[in-house]
Amino acid sequence: MILQALNSYYERLAAEPDSDIAPAGFSRQKISYAVVLDPDGSLHGIEDLRTGDGKKKVAASLLVCGDSKPPGAGVNPCFLWDNPAYMLGYKPDDPKPERTRQAFEAFRQRHLELEQTIQDPQFSAVCRFLEKWDPAQSVEHPGLVEIGTGFGLFRIRGKSQFVHEVDSVRQWWRDQLQQATTSTEAELGQCLVTGRKAPIARLHDPKIKGVSGAQSSGAAIVSFNLDAFESYGKEQSRNAPVSETAAFQYCTALNSLLADRSRRVQIGDATTVFWTEKPTPMENIFGLVLGNPPPEDEGLLNKLQNILHLIAQGKYPAELGDKETPFYILGLSPNAARISVRFWRVSSLGEIVANLQQHFVDLSLQHRESEPDFISPWQILRETVRDSKDIPPQLSGALMRSILSGQAYPQMLLAALIRRVRADRELRYLRVAPIKACLNRQFRLNSSPTQEIAMTLDPNREDVAYCLGRLFAELEKTQEDALPGINDTIKDRYFGSASATPAAVFPRLIRLSQHHLGKLEKGKRLFHEKRFQEIVGKLQKFPGHLNLQDQGLFAIGYYHQRQDFFIRKEKAEPDALSAVN
Repeated sequence: MILQALNSYYERLAAEPDSDIAPAGFSRQKISYAVVLDPDGSLHGIEDLRTGDGKKKVAASLLVCGDSKPPGAGVNPCFLWDNPAYMLGYKPDDPKPERTRQAFEAFRQRHLELEQTIQDPQFSAVCRFLEKWDPAQSVEHPGLVEIGTGFGLFRIRGKSQFVHEVDSVRQWWRDQLQQATTSTEAELGQCLVTGRKAPIARLHDPKIKGVSGAQSSGAAIVSFNLDAFESYGKEQSRNAPVSETAAFQYCTALNSLLADRSRRVQIGDATTVFWTEKPTPMENIFGLVLGNPPPEDEGLLNKLQNILHLIAQGKYPAELGDKETPFYILGLSPNAARISVRFWRVSSLGEIVANLQQHFVDLSLQHRESEPDFISPWQILRETVRDSKDIPPQLSGALMRSILSGQAYPQMLLAALIRRVRADRELRYLRVAPIKACLNRQFRLNSSPTQEIAMTLDPNREDVAYCLGRLFAELEKTQEDALPGINDTIKDRYFGSASATPAAVFPRLIRLSQHHLGKLEKGKRLFHEKRFQEIVGKLQKFPGHLNLQDQGLFAIGYYHQRQDFFIRKEKAEPDALSAVN
């Protein structure tokens, strides 16, 4: 299903007139320079094709003949493009000059052998250059040092096309591809992707590039590298028969998605790409929903915010397109020379928007204006560990499945969040909101009699754990008012034990609070005592132990009560104080 969807995406891109997707037998490469020749083959100059300034120069993305440069120590000259070691026999700070010479000779020999077959004047000019070129002359072109090992092309002075783009050269290349496809040596079989009989690919090329943590030279989704994985005498990828055309198309489509930053999001160790069956605006904004950096264009940013608020309100923004349009999301993780599928989701735009809306509702929590209204998956994962490199690989995939499918959030997410709260005693919005989301979704999906947690303080809620969290916040506030500027509060010393074993801690904290109340002026003392009595009146006793779910309720009760303090300071508390006085 994944390969079929990617193959269809390639066919969709190929049908679009302004698409830059590579056709079969070609690939897009980052080209840094052009060797500009006179028609007689003499060197005119080295042209830098990169754009930008200083170290931020970016190579041009151009279509060339053949797939990516093969990795490894072998000598594999490309056709009319390659790095300076092959094209010019030059490599900066070369540790192996003998190998560089060997690479240049292989490149020269390959092209000279083809001159009589291709019979094109521009290609012949390249051959004359290769015949006469002495690699020692490379030092006369200091620009090559800056270009380093970037790829290059040939161009004839006064021509707008590169040599490999000349019609006769390109037609010869296509003829070679056609002959290889119809060769009697090609193994025919039924393609698992298209269902048609065609030559089966032994290896799936081009390699997949752009998955974070995978080999820079590329990796494979489908590969068989050991005899133990093979059956019925089939070799390598012929054990999962995919035609050469389909293999090229799905690999190229996936590379295109991975190369496009607007279609790619990093969530934990999973590099996530997404697309729709036909062009829709959702393809351009979904990455921003999942946590890509917001656009600098203020108009586009406002438009995105409006769309997100409409989704959070349960409305379907008309600008997203047809609700029934199929939507695909693929999460990939590195696994040595291969790529693991971390998650795969096929849905429709309408279903994705509905699940996102529920996700936003579950996460909604009172917060400061400076904090984001919509928390990205990456921000949630970041709150589960001290260092982002410690995020469990399984957690990112499980979280994304929950968001996109509307299923329960992974239990390990709630456990990790509670563990971090107990470790550093930090109860901030980005951490408490996911705890609330986990609990609310548990209550709803399990048809629990427990009432779902509100966005703000619920003074009528009578859950013991929730009330204990509120009481702990009240005791801390009393201490802060009695001892202004105190460095360590009871939260720094007792939060972990109070949220796990309340009976062992709260009696001591209540005795301590009497000391703090004694330091307050009458008005504030009465105000705190009134709030203390209001909360304690809902408790029958202090439980000896709180389970994971109750510890989450404890944290939310504490957060709600602390947020409520800042509202009451402006409204209720002054009124209360004036009434007392």
